[in-house]
Amino acid sequence: MRQLVLDTETTGLDPATGDRVIEIAAIEIVNLVPTGRHYHTLLDPERDVPEESTRVHGFTAADLAGKPKFPEVVGEFLDFLGDAPIIAHNAPFDFGFLDAELRRAGHPALDRARMVDSLAVAKKRFPGLPNSLDALCRRLGVDNSMRTSHNALLDVKLLAQVYLELMGGKQPGFALAAQIAAPTVSLGGLARERVPRPIRPSAAEIAAHAAFLRKVKDPLWLQPPFAEGETG
Repeated sequence: MRQLVLDTETTGLDPATGDRVIEIAAIEIVNLVPTGRHYHTLLDPERDVPEESTRVHGFTAADLAGKPKFPEVVGEFLDFLGDAPIIAHNAPFDFGFLDAELRRAGHPALDRARMVDSLAVAKKRFPGLPNSLDALCRRLGVDNSMRTSHNALLDVKLLAQVYLELMGGKQPGFALAAQIAAPTVSLGGLARERVPRPIRPSAAEIAAHAAFLRKVKDPLWLQPPFAEGETG
């Protein structure tokens, strides 16, 4: 199951009033495990960046001068997204901004059926508690000590960890099961075929066990389906 964890930074709060996307970051996860593939770009918003927005994410208009404009990267961005579900914290905000950029570039809006709002997931799991990204990091034991501003690339890495914890954490047991099921095992860097070694008690051990059971009142091992000759 391929999913994408996404975050954006913007010049403000409302695309309807002319605010634009200045940063996009997305991380790929497959079966709730990050694959290492990611997408990241800074964008020239073709407008000023208000001081109050700079205080949030740290980017100024000078930082973004000469960066690509959204229409120049929309193709590779959509290719990376594919048709996978998109996870974002307060996802309607990010989807609203991306939809505005996509329409401006002549593309259809994102399908809302793809939207997974991790904020809604967190509110359902922790009703009545603060569920900001920082609050969830603290609650779920995700190290966010390096987060001094709202940088999309950093935020999306933190959100990926938070989302995996919200969904029950990584499943190392699956990897162990795969190793157990494998026909070979690596010993000292050498792959050797796994040979079954059934444990068969000796006649003396069987006799000793029977003698022990005769001393036990109504032993479970002599009752169906454990008694000799019974099947499950």
